[in-house]
Amino acid sequence: MRFFSKIVFICNICFIISAVLRLVEFGMRKNGNVNAVIPLQAIEGTIVILGFIVAILLNAAFVFIVLFRKSNRKHLPVSPFLLWFNLLLFPVEVWYSFFVRH
Repeated sequence: MRFFSKIVFICNICFIISAVLRLVEFGMRKNGNVNAVIPLQAIEGTIVILGFIVAILLNAAFVFIVLFRKSNRKHLPVSPFLLWFNLLLFPVEVWYSFFVRH
């Protein structure tokens, strides 16, 4: 569970970076600049895939595991920071993925 929570944390950080990159690129396109923010497309693509696709799936699994373990009154071997960060970012990811117009 500790390793899984760290993987989810990394994906959530990629989600935040992806959202910021998207805002920056939209701002650059309005000014007429069509160049990418990160000149290496492979790195930018990896961050976006981890951020927008993998993060919401892994975070949903993390939330369900946490809720299941809490309902069975089992101890969670996860640091409180990782637990709360992942739990609080899940609604933001759902809102951004399903309700924000792209």
